[in-house]
Amino acid sequence: MSGIEVNSRMGAEAIIIGAGPAGLSAALWCADLGIEALVLERRPEIGGQLLWIHNAVKNHLGSTAQNGRELRDRFAAQLATFATPILLNSAVAKADLTAGRIWLESGAQHEARFIIIATGLRRKRLNIPGEREFEGRGVAISATRDLDSFSGKRVCIIGGGDGAVENALMLAEVGARVTLVHRRAELRARRQFIERLHQKPNIELITEAVALRILGEQTVKGLEIERRGVRLTLPTDAVLIRIGFAPNTELFREQLELDAQGYVRVNRELETTIENVFAIGDISNPSAPTISGAIGDGATVAKVIAERMRHQT
Repeated sequence: MSGIEVNSRMGAEAIIIGAGPAGLSAALWCADLGIEALVLERRPEIGGQLLWIHNAVKNHLGSTAQNGRELRDRFAAQLATFATPILLNSAVAKADLTAGRIWLESGAQHEARFIIIATGLRRKRLNIPGEREFEGRGVAISATRDLDSFSGKRVCIIGGGDGAVENALMLAEVGARVTLVHRRAELRARRQFIERLHQKPNIELITEAVALRILGEQTVKGLEIERRGVRLTLPTDAVLIRIGFAPNTELFREQLELDAQGYVRVNRELETTIENVFAIGDISNPSAPTISGAIGDGATVAKVIAERMRHQT
């Protein structure tokens, strides 16, 4: 789905920042309720975190998909029947949320009575030497996207939650030799995942260990860790980092009330501490980030805005 060109300075009744499931749902509901909205997306395509999902989507009520991209395509097809402008490659540089003004990195400025923040999450980084240098050359973004290519390879996975253990299990199924490195003594993953992990002879678990750096030449060759005061190097062909997510709220940190993890605090109407500024989807829902929840948030906020507009006119 391509962006729609608009003037460099454009007014709208609502600006939606982010075109993942929450933002797209808000756009759909705004269009349906007659709210003039503008969607700003910093990436070259819509979908947000849906594009990270390479396995089947089976738990979104009423719709299944082979992967997140397929589900995204269905959302795009539905939105194409409405005239809501979606600006791609439109990263926000700064915002005055109280005044309803948004400035893009391109220099364009947009204004609206209502602001809907739907900027989603990003994967946390270790910020260790070699992490960025070997991206695409052994530091893997996804195990599920190119699963068969890991067959017979040595893979180190860093993390101890559901994502880390689930990826370890998938890789073990295709014949990879997996080493799961976790900094705590106990894994945080759900019990059924841990039980399956202990049944796999090609998964080694190393706990109470901290990753120090990723080693290699043209590609990844090893992972240096420290365990109980002892440094050692694990030979590996690939490193997969699964240590959780962080909300994309840095741009609004000085204006909105956030919790200790950086998630936006909202009330029952999904409104932030600034009137007529809303936060929807994963950035305001750390306890249950889901596609279905994000889509529900988009519907809720559009209904709230429609009701306020009705009373304000």
